[in-house]
Amino acid sequence: MDDVGLSTVLLAMLAGAIRVSTPFLFVALGECLTEKSGRINLGLEGTLVFGAMAAYAISYETGSPWLGVFVAGLTGVLFGALHGAICKLKGVNDIAIGIALMLFGTGLAFFFGKSYIQPVAPRLSSVELGSWSSDPNVQKALEVNPLFLIGILLAIVMWWAFRNTRLGLVIRTTGDSAPAALALGINVDLVRFLATAAGGFLAGVGGAFLSLYYPGSWTEGLSSGQGLMAVALVIFARWNPLACFGAALLFGAAGALGPALQSIGISRGYHFFNAAPYVMTLVIMILSISPKRSLRGAPGELSITK
Repeated sequence: MDDVGLSTVLLAMLAGAIRVSTPFLFVALGECLTEKSGRINLGLEGTLVFGAMAAYAISYETGSPWLGVFVAGLTGVLFGALHGAICKLKGVNDIAIGIALMLFGTGLAFFFGKSYIQPVAPRLSSVELGSWSSDPNVQKALEVNPLFLIGILLAIVMWWAFRNTRLGLVIRTTGDSAPAALALGINVDLVRFLATAAGGFLAGVGGAFLSLYYPGSWTEGLSSGQGLMAVALVIFARWNPLACFGAALLFGAAGALGPALQSIGISRGYHFFNAAPYVMTLVIMILSISPKRSLRGAPGELSITK
């Protein structure tokens, strides 16, 4: 591969990492918040898909993509609140409920979204950060959606809040030890309910990015399991919001590898390179089997640590 080809691939991977990582980032931050409170929500895959459908439908009906983003977040709150309310019941397993809600959300999205597969809805616009360069490849690579920038800011704020605020301490205490939280007068069920609902909001916004920006349409195969992959991403990031951002970029770059190589004429093994994010997810989950070795730093109340 010559220097021109290498630079083209790197720029394509940069552009792809920015685009592909955004839904990963929002879902991972939502799951990080939920797991910090001591609960796992595997239902975020269904929330992501339903949020994508809701955002596209609202954008098409109203002409406002940002209203679609907001409504997608609200639908995520509803799914998160449902998950949180059910998991408060005695003897309920949060992983099983998450799987059930994942199927429920996905099924609802397919049912209500059938009439929006063909219509074209207004999409979110980009911020041109590459206008300083005369190279069209650089300009294209640095077309950034505002949601990506919001996601970076959110990761920083969450990282700071967990370390420096009373709210962050309450969430961490609830996730690390429910008895200790109860001894401090913290309402454990309420904290987990609110954290799960807030995590659902972020996952819904991540879905809005998929349908309103990249790839920018509503289809039933839109998500490709990104909501489930975000759970592995959170483990990989060791429940650190800033590390979630870095891991999301890594997953995004892996997802962009196949198209980047195809752009310079390398098509052999194309499908293998497209599978890179799934291979990464598998490797991360295998390495996370041993709690003593791989789940160090996990909130103590998570069901996967017991």
